[in-house]
Amino acid sequence: QVQLVESGGGLVQAGGSLRLSCAASGSIFSIDAMAWYRQAPGKQRELVATISSVDIANYADSVKGRFTISRDNAKNTMYLQMNSLKPEDTGTYRCNLQGRRYSWAPINNYWGQGTQVTVSS
Repeated sequence: QVQLVESGGGLVQAGGSLRLSCAASGSIFSIDAMAWYRQAPGKQRELVATISSVDIANYADSVKGRFTISRDNAKNTMYLQMNSLKPEDTGTYRCNLQGRRYSWAPINNYWGQGTQVTVSS
């Protein structure tokens, strides 16, 4: 089994910062891309940022210049540094991992349970 556990969410005022973490554990042969998604109540899930196996990052236009995605391959952990937070950043943030459990296994998607981020105005 592959498990992803997010942490670092919370309540913050607009303009503040939070740092989310996503720790992967279990049987993982290799990790390909990782990503952060978010979903606000009544809205569709949104891709926030992705990071490839060679640390190429991409961001949604809504967070460019404010959020930074990174990963520590030695720790199988991904981070999302969120600065200059806005009320519209409020939502449940979930991490996603694309990887193989074994060398011969296909690439699968794995999800964390999510962490709540609330930005007050």
